[in-house]
Amino acid sequence: MAEAELDRALEMLRKHKVRLTPQRKTILEYLISHHTHPSVEMIYADLKDQVDNISMATVYNTIKLFVDYNLVIELKNGDGSTHYDYFGRPHYHVVCDNCGKITDVFDEHFSEITKELSTMTREKTHYLVTGSNIEIHGLCPDCQRKLHLNQTL
Repeated sequence: MAEAELDRALEMLRKHKVRLTPQRKTILEYLISHHTHPSVEMIYADLKDQVDNISMATVYNTIKLFVDYNLVIELKNGDGSTHYDYFGRPHYHVVCDNCGKITDVFDEHFSEITKELSTMTREKTHYLVTGSNIEIHGLCPDCQRKLHLNQTL
């Protein structure tokens, strides 16, 4: 699946005449295969010993390019840091308020839900909705255990 996602993303960039440098390909592949919602610093730290001619500026500029082409989304964490997520398959996020962990949630109804929210928003505010990021907050299972909280569903 990751290889098909990479091929699809690279083809989209080619159609927009984006130069596909080895660094850009590697960063894109990294984002597709890592669901850890890394920061630029994390991406650079993981790739600096594996990729020739990569710098923090290269990672920042590449991430900005991918955000501009809607391949990657920015996730602002509660601690002020920014993390990134490959958004090839639309999903929403749940964020732990205790440890900051961000988890992807894939649901077959996600597209319908976002479309309904966009329509409702436009009707109520007259905004031209250009996108959305949905975040749910709570406590992850690990933090619930650490805090000795009983989860009832």
